[in-house]
Amino acid sequence: MLRADGRQPDQLRPVEIVPGFLKYAEGSALVSFGNTRVLCAATLEDRVPPWMKGRGTGWVTAEYSMLPRATQERTQRESSKGRVGGRTHEIQRIIGRALRAVTNMTKLGERTLWIDCDVIQADGGTRTAAVTGAYVALHLAVQSMFDPQDRARWPLTGGVAAVSVGMVGGRTLLDLAYEEDSRADVDMNVFMTQAGRFVEIQGTAEAEPFDRKQFDGMLDLAETGIRRLFELQSQVLAADSGG
Repeated sequence: MLRADGRQPDQLRPVEIVPGFLKYAEGSALVSFGNTRVLCAATLEDRVPPWMKGRGTGWVTAEYSMLPRATQERTQRESSKGRVGGRTHEIQRIIGRALRAVTNMTKLGERTLWIDCDVIQADGGTRTAAVTGAYVALHLAVQSMFDPQDRARWPLTGGVAAVSVGMVGGRTLLDLAYEEDSRADVDMNVFMTQAGRFVEIQGTAEAEPFDRKQFDGMLDLAETGIRRLFELQSQVLAADSGG
């Protein structure tokens, strides 16, 4: 049975990653999951937070925001509210955790990688799109200082990507658009490294609780989708480097 946008249950939305989208950032990427678009920029600084000085290791951290008209109705900028909301804090932390999971901080040295993820259009799955695009931006920024062929010094251990999955109307669906996410019985976000290890799994029963069999089915479907995203990331990075 086809979905509202014509996809099969196990089909990702059209995914596009445009590397080097920004002129001045050490690494950047514009990522699109269907109508969801996130601009990711990586900044490499030759310093670490004060609490990390002298340790000889680096740090990767992230900031996330959504433009006021990324949504159907205008949302107020958090800067004008004077505080960052709980949802934003949560997403910033998962982006940072996901990227640190594939970064060797010792090889990075006393440097900080800032990853800025700005949602310019939201149609579901903004946090998963942000992580997927942020890895490409991270890789490009690291590549500006390290040689990927020098495996002894290269600080990245592999890729990381994420996708949403859920149960809508009794069906298990991959990569939920907003129309599906807003009426999902179960909503789950899965963040996984290229080595097949999970950074985080966020699963919520919005209606009826789900059982172990359903959970395993959603996790398997998410992993299948993430593997496709790894392939796309690799293709994008290889094309950008001329490989």
